[in-house]
Order: sequence, then C-alpha cells, then structure tokens
Amino acid sequence: MTRGQPWLVNALADEVCFETKSGQDRARPVTAAMIEQAKENIILRRETHLDQLTDKLREKRVRQVIEPIISGQVAPGILAEDDVQYVYDLGLITKEGNLQIANPIYLEVIPRTLTYTTQLTITHETAWYVQTDGRLDMPKLLAAFQQFFREHSEHWVERFDYKEAGPQLLLQAFLQRIVNSGGRVEREYGLGRKRTDLLVLWPYPAPDGEKVQRVVIELKILYKTLEKTLEEGLKQTWEYQDKCGAAEAHLIIFDRREDRSWDEKIFRREETYQAHPLMVWGM
Repeated sequence: MTRGQPWLVNALADEVCFETKSGQDRARPVTAAMIEQAKENIILRRETHLDQLTDKLREKRVRQVIEPIISGQVAPGILAEDDVQYVYDLGLITKEGNLQIANPIYLEVIPRTLTYTTQLTITHETAWYVQTDGRLDMPKLLAAFQQFFREHSEHWVERFDYKEAGPQLLLQAFLQRIVNSGGRVEREYGLGRKRTDLLVLWPYPAPDGEKVQRVVIELKILYKTLEKTLEEGLKQTWEYQDKCGAAEAHLIIFDRREDRSWDEKIFRREETYQAHPLMVWGM
C-alpha cells in the first residue's frame, strides 16, 4: 500500500497497534484486514500529511503532471522537466517506466481529495441501492448516476480544478458517496492507459458467512468512433474483470463532444465478450 513512503508506513503501524481497539490486544496478530481498515481510517480523518496534498494538488505545475495521469490520457504536449521533478520530489509520482502515482494509497487519496466536497453534497443515500440480500444493485446505481450526470455534469465538472478528468472524478465521487458506508473502491489509472479501472468491493451477509461482491467498472472517454471505442473497451473491461475475479462488469463511455445531444450520448445496452455478459453505459 505504501511502497515504503515513511509517513504512510508509520501512520498505518500507529493506527493498527495503538489507535484501534482490536490492535491494542497484544494477543491478536496484525492482519491484512486490520491494515485495510487503518488505511481507511487515516484517509477519512484527513490526517495532516494527507490533508496537505489538497494544497499541493491545486498548484498549476502539479496539476499539469497529475491530471493526465488520473484521466488516463496522453499528456497534452511535452511536460516540463522541472514540473515533473517537482512532483516527483513531493513524493506524488514514480518515474519507473511511464509516470505513475507513487503508491496505492495516493492512488486512492488523490481522486478522493479532489472530490471531497462533491461527495459531501451529493444527496443520494446508500440504502437506496442495497438489495434485500445485502448486495449492491449496480445497474440501479449506474442508471441513477447516468441521470445525475445528464442533469448536473456541466455544472459539477466546471467546478473541478481538474476539468479534463472531470467525468471520471464525478463518477468516483458518486460511487464513494454510496460505498463509503461499508465497502471500498479500488482504482487503477496511469498516463496513456486511456481508461480508468474501478473495482467496487462490497461485503454482504451470506448463510455460510460474509462474502464480498466484486464489480468492475471501466471508464473511457470517446475519442474514436463508438464502434472502435466499444471494441477496445469491451476487451479491456473483460481483461480487468478476469484479473479481479469479478462476477459483474460495466463499461462506461463518456462522450464529451459538444455537437452531440444528450439523447445521442445516453444509452444502455448489453454486450458479450468471451461469452461474458457486460453492460455498456453511454453518457
């Protein structure tokens, strides 16, 4: 989770061993689940170190490096070497191969930090999307977001400092608002990937003990034709689903062309890839 970042290593250890009641019991071993909960605790408390990221992310030279990474796009033009070095020195990125966010915790913290106030002002509630068996109704949730995006995206995206990543950030804020109460969202994105991979993990009760619902959501911006974007996106969605062992997968295609009406952009259809059903959402 930390890739050795010293403050994060110490913060997780302190949280697990001294701040949580279960960790204070020296007869109990430290488990992966305890570390996962510790990570969530320090993120939600907006510890000073993590809170300071907010100010750094607002700096123009930081945004110019981070924005293409979180949107998954190729950087527009050549990034200034001084800016890249500055963001690297802040510990936000690694320069191994393509530019990437430095560690999995920052990978999660950055989009959550950028959409913190958005999450607080979205009025949808978790209970609306939980089925009687305790599982999330993802088609209902994504249909609600589709309508929310149609009605509010222009207003919300304009409020983001990172406008190029606006659609992806808005969906993540919406998901985080719903999932925060019991599950979590894992993210994969990077410079030039041309997509954002999200994995929703939602624990639910089962007769033989608690299980975890795993749902893959792949986000893409439409740059080519819809057919080419679908062809590429379905393959990427299935590959991520196969990697994660998820039983359910959705592909979301954001059409940002201004000469298209919402009736043309909005659609929902079922597709298959490698005999696996995939739901595609146009927005």
